[in-house]
Amino acid sequence: MTSSNSESRLIRWGVAGPGRAAARFAQGMQAVPGAELTAVWGRTPIKASQFAARFHVPQVCPSLSALLDCNIDAVYVATHPDSHAVLCTQALAAGKHVMCEKPSAMNARELENILAAAQTHGRLFMEAMKPPFFPLYRRLRQHLQSDPIGEIGLVRAGHADSSLPPDYPLHFPELAGGGIMGIGPYEAFLAIEWLGPFRRVQVMGRVNPAGVDTLALFQTEHERGMAQLHTGLDLLSRGDALLCGPQGYVTIHEHWWNPLRATVNYLDGRIIQLEEPFVAGGFNYETEHFCQLLRTGQSESPVIPHSLSLGMARLLEDTRKALGVRFPGEA
Repeated sequence: MTSSNSESRLIRWGVAGPGRAAARFAQGMQAVPGAELTAVWGRTPIKASQFAARFHVPQVCPSLSALLDCNIDAVYVATHPDSHAVLCTQALAAGKHVMCEKPSAMNARELENILAAAQTHGRLFMEAMKPPFFPLYRRLRQHLQSDPIGEIGLVRAGHADSSLPPDYPLHFPELAGGGIMGIGPYEAFLAIEWLGPFRRVQVMGRVNPAGVDTLALFQTEHERGMAQLHTGLDLLSRGDALLCGPQGYVTIHEHWWNPLRATVNYLDGRIIQLEEPFVAGGFNYETEHFCQLLRTGQSESPVIPHSLSLGMARLLEDTRKALGVRFPGEA
């Protein structure tokens, strides 16, 4: 295959787990050039069939092995976190490249096993962490390079959502639920992205009788600073983020993980407003990035490297275990 053909070749995708995240993935796929959604498998056949009808997916597979036998290049793993490790390692062993919905594993040990499988089988693995690929986030990065506020030393971020219905997966420990695992990956990403490797955490919060964390306030120390983070399932907060440097601070406005607007306040009194819309739901940006990595033969994303995912996994694991949250089957 010539270089030009390689750079333009069609990437065929399969989906494991036709739920909410997969629906946004399929919506975004329509805006990704040179990619198509070819097959879907789910543990509930009727949901897989409904997903296929909704998004015009030609193949509904009766089993995971059937999905992995399809003529696909990559698998998007969008099940609950309790099954991520098993599905990812099986897909990698079958020769498929894998993009896994966050959090990519229940704990660091599981993620290490996934990464070892990716290396053994020579396949691309990336955790699906969407914020850094959004137009606003990329523009903010560029702006701070040309008009800096100094090295970021404090990150504040969090989100609590009391509107989730009782049957929402985050309410169930057997699905690796809870606010830390369901919301916390975004906060963990932001802290490590701007402050460097995770060192230690201090935690306060509460756990309900089912064993799920419903509120967590966690302060993390990093190589270059500290973060104040929170997640919750029984309170409501607006979900903005703050990045502080010696010469100013940045507010990424509410729903910062789907970033649309940011305000940069400078020590000299200047205020800069940034705004960048996104299209197709936003999952399209990380998917297009993954496809380009695949076409160019990469085994790791420079934007979401394996070291970042491991740091996030360790931060989340240490945080929830400090509250006494352990999932079925964990040591």
